[in-house]
Amino acid sequence: MDKSKIKKVVLAYSGGLDTSIIIPWLKENYNNCEVIAVSGNVGQADELEGLEEKALKTGASKLYVEDLTEEFVEDFVIPTVMAGAKYEEYMLGTSFARPIIAKRICEIALSENADAICHGCTGKGNDQVRFELAIKAFAPDMPIIAPWREWDIKSRDEEIEYAEKHNIPLKITKETSYSKDKNLWHLSHEGLDLEDAGNEPLYEKEGFLEMGVSPIDAPDTPTYITLDFEKGRPIALNGEKMSAKNIILKLNELGGANGIGLLDIVENRLVGMKCRGVYETPGGSILYFAHNYLESICLDKMTAHKKDELSITFADLVYNGQWFTPLREALSAFVDKTQENVTGKVKLKLYKGNIIKAGVWSDYSLYSEEIATFGEDEVYNQADSAGFINLFGLPIKVQAQVNKKNGK
Repeated sequence: MDKSKIKKVVLAYSGGLDTSIIIPWLKENYNNCEVIAVSGNVGQADELEGLEEKALKTGASKLYVEDLTEEFVEDFVIPTVMAGAKYEEYMLGTSFARPIIAKRICEIALSENADAICHGCTGKGNDQVRFELAIKAFAPDMPIIAPWREWDIKSRDEEIEYAEKHNIPLKITKETSYSKDKNLWHLSHEGLDLEDAGNEPLYEKEGFLEMGVSPIDAPDTPTYITLDFEKGRPIALNGEKMSAKNIILKLNELGGANGIGLLDIVENRLVGMKCRGVYETPGGSILYFAHNYLESICLDKMTAHKKDELSITFADLVYNGQWFTPLREALSAFVDKTQENVTGKVKLKLYKGNIIKAGVWSDYSLYSEEIATFGEDEVYNQADSAGFINLFGLPIKVQAQVNKKNGK
């Protein structure tokens, strides 16, 4: 990259530690270039407060704050839930937020005639891949600046020292600097004491959890909820119709209050290492559970089993930043077809970190009490099973006979 040609840079800006110090760093190392900051609002709430003032004070020429919340939920979150896609139990909160942000950054960079796009992802993480694959999809010829792959800073402590030296205000210190990612779907925690897999997360410590409480501190009485779905998409909570976004936000409140959605995992990162993370996904945990519960009565066996297989592929694509690919689009088309009859209602009991089934109904239910009953029935002839078993077990019988004949 010829740095002399970089006059205007569009920066993926969150206002966190990494991107806060990147603005002055870019100006120092790229000929005092103009820096346009872009923040994609995917529901990080209070993290957006004071962002414009901070960006301008640290050297940005302007800040775009783009409200992507509805598109994020409708086009990324819900299709992933419908696919039943989880990556090693992780509900992909950061993973599917990156493509939509990067897409909007590309649109702004092209409209601003920028010379490069910059992001603050580290060389050890997954996000660098997610951002850059999306950039390749929408601005394939745009140069990409990744400071973590260029600068001499080696740690978060050194980042904080750089920020302090450049009078950049921070909400964290060296002692409280968990690496976090927050949006309307989840909150992740990494670093500090969590880097030791032998340390228990400080769930009961004040200030650690932000979206809910520890199951220990949850109420002693359960909370019942109902969720309605239409073709796999949530349409109502407790009988009240609302958007999927508002359903998730309300489920975050209900789930968080009952200690739902805590996940502590050591996951296999795309770049080859294992990394420990603690996630808060209260509403998402409920939504995944409810959707799967409804599918259990609406999907036939072959479709359900194949969908389970493909959900792993879908999750890998999302985790690895390959949202904008023909395969992901093809899998989404398959998922949409499977959801045509996933319409109905589920009832759940939330209690001290647990989601408990309390009832499921659908006009498209394939479950027949009349057929499945252990009581007397007139629709299932149990004698039919003998012939079925003889045919189903024929290959096993023939193999045994051959083995016996040959002395095996």
